[in-house]
This record gives sequence, structure tokens and C-alpha cells, in this order.
Amino acid sequence: MVSSSDGPLAGLRVVELAGLGPGPFATMLLSDLGADVVRVDRPGPGTPFGPPEKDLLNRGKRSVLVDLKHAHGAEVVLALAQRADILVEGWRPGVAERLGVGPEPALARNPALVYGRMTGWGQQGPLAHTAGHDIDYIALAGALHPVGPAQGPPQIPLNLVGDFGGGALYLVVGCLAALHVARGTGRGQVVDAAIVDGAAHLTTGLSGLMAAGLWQAQRGSNLLDGGAPFYSVYGTADGEHMAVGALEPQFYAELLRLLGLDGEELPAQHDVSGWPKLRARFAEVFAGRTREEWARHFEGTDACVAPVLSLGEAPQHPHLSARGTFTDEFGIRQPAPAPRFSQTPGRVAGPPPHPGAHTESVLSEWGLDAYLPRWLDTAAVTQSPGGS
Repeated sequence: MVSSSDGPLAGLRVVELAGLGPGPFATMLLSDLGADVVRVDRPGPGTPFGPPEKDLLNRGKRSVLVDLKHAHGAEVVLALAQRADILVEGWRPGVAERLGVGPEPALARNPALVYGRMTGWGQQGPLAHTAGHDIDYIALAGALHPVGPAQGPPQIPLNLVGDFGGGALYLVVGCLAALHVARGTGRGQVVDAAIVDGAAHLTTGLSGLMAAGLWQAQRGSNLLDGGAPFYSVYGTADGEHMAVGALEPQFYAELLRLLGLDGEELPAQHDVSGWPKLRARFAEVFAGRTREEWARHFEGTDACVAPVLSLGEAPQHPHLSARGTFTDEFGIRQPAPAPRFSQTPGRVAGPPPHPGAHTESVLSEWGLDAYLPRWLDTAAVTQSPGGS
């Protein structure tokens, strides 16, 4: 059985109506911080992302298998919602209502419930009922256009900016803020977390730079988009890369010194007309050594230079190893819970569950013993083989 006795959110009960991507990541974060997260899975084929025991977005959760098309399916979910602090769903607008588990009946059963809704386009607006994915949301929000080289198309920043940054993290902040209100007033509410809203919100700093005339629409021509040669990525002799972020004058001076260029006649750091010459010179120097050689050369300095590591290499870096940024759990190397807490540290509470692995134990533990035989007999809920 998964234990959530530790962490700053210990004692918090969360019901997740199973979905994909940002919703599961948000509830994984809540679980990492100590919440008891119960995932309501539905009968049918699994996700297209491999076997359930490898789906790390579900780590630390327990799973109840509920047939929401069954006459008693909604009853099960609402009974769980009545005993929860937060409910999270990530379906298209109207789906939860059609299944009888929308905000109205859930809040009627539990007026202090925080009902978190994770969508791409939001609950209202002309696009609310249309399909979309991370790339569409960040494109419309203006967050995709600035990413990429000046002479090329926008580059896809994985699904980190939309699904996880603009979506999941805003959902967590919204739910915890609404929970703070509910704890003080007894009144829950609906949190409408739209990826397009969060992704747009992430660009607030760029809006300020634009207003000040310090950001150009042309991709790859600005201080933070790879336009500046002292904030960019350079190839090394072995085909790898080094990341350079020497923005401040003192760090830039250290960069030049360690590159052996401090005595050379070069354009001034912020002379935009000289950036092409400066970039070409930096590229020439970086190409003369391997990534490992440059990493050793810059290590421990204030030049703000770091090797570009792969997902497989990152856990081996001495700094990340010393901090325990990655952890080995149930045979898988994975990122450790973040952020850190001095008194109530988070932890990975257990492996990703198989759908329905905890149906009986959760319903019993949450005080639904009296209903369990009827729900099992009528197949409204299912206990998977080997579950608890």
C-alpha cells in the first residue's frame, strides 16, 4: 500500500479522474509532496505510453477502477469526492458533466471541494470544445514563436512550456490557492487551468521587454533567444555542445579570459552589429576542444558555461548526484521530488499502479465499506488481480 505520511501535503486527499499529460503530472507533484492521490481509472485499453508500471507520472498514486458508464459509476466518484480535498479532471469541457461527475454534483456533496479542471483551451471561448495539443496551445499563446534560430522555423520545446509549465504547474498553484480559501471559509470552487492561459502568463517578462523596446519580433535576434553570442550554444570537437550564459559584464570578462580571448580585439559585448563576428569567433574556439575538455576547463568558474547533457547523462553529473536531484526508485532512475523542504521533505511514495490495483483498499480506507460489495457485484468497480 502507498503511504503518504510524509511531506508538506501529508493528510491531503486528492481524487484524479484519469487523463494524460499535464493532469497526471500535477497530481504526481501533489503526491511527491505528501498528498494521498487516488487515480480513478476506467476500463479499457491503457495509454499509448507503455506499460503502466513505467508511467512515472503516476508514481506514488493508488488506482481505483470505475466504470463511469455504469449506473453506479458516478456514485462511486462522487462518494470519493465527498471525502476529498481536491478533485482533478482533464477532459474536454462538458465530458465530466455528461458522466455525472461535474462540479455541480461534486460541490453539492462536498461544498469545500476544490475542483481542478485541466484543459488546453479552457472551459469557455470559441476553441474550448476543439481538439489540440501542447504545440497548438503554445503557438496561439505566443510562446512558440520566439523559440528557434533567426533563419529557421520555431523550434518545439518538447511539451515542457505548455503541458507541464503552463498547464500542470498552474493547476497545482491554482488548486492549492483555492484550498487555502476553502480552509478559511469552507467554500470550495472550480479552478479553470488552461494551458493557453498559463503559457501566455509565462511570457510576461518578454511583454515587459517588448514594451521597453528591448525585444524584437525577429527570432534569434534578442538577448535570451540565442541572438546574443554570449547567451547561446556552441558545438565542440566531438559533436557535443556547451551552453554559454555570460550575461553580466564580470561573467563575460571571465568567459573571454577562459576562452583565451581577453587580449584580442573584439566587438563590445552589447554591440549588436558586432554579434555575428563575436559568434563566429566563439564558435571557432569552442570547436577546438571536446565537451569534456571544456567542462573541466570551466568547472568551478563564474563564466556561466555548462555542458549540454542528455537525459541519460544528467543524473551522472557530480553536482546533481551530490544534491540527489535524481533518485533510483523501483528499478527506474528518475527525477526526485522538488522543491526541497527543511522540515517536511517530499518523497516518491511508491511505483506507478496498475489500473484498479487498490480499488478495495481505497474504498474501504475512505469509509465506503458498506457500498463496496454492491459496487463489486455489479461491476461498477473492479479490483485488478494482485491488487490490495
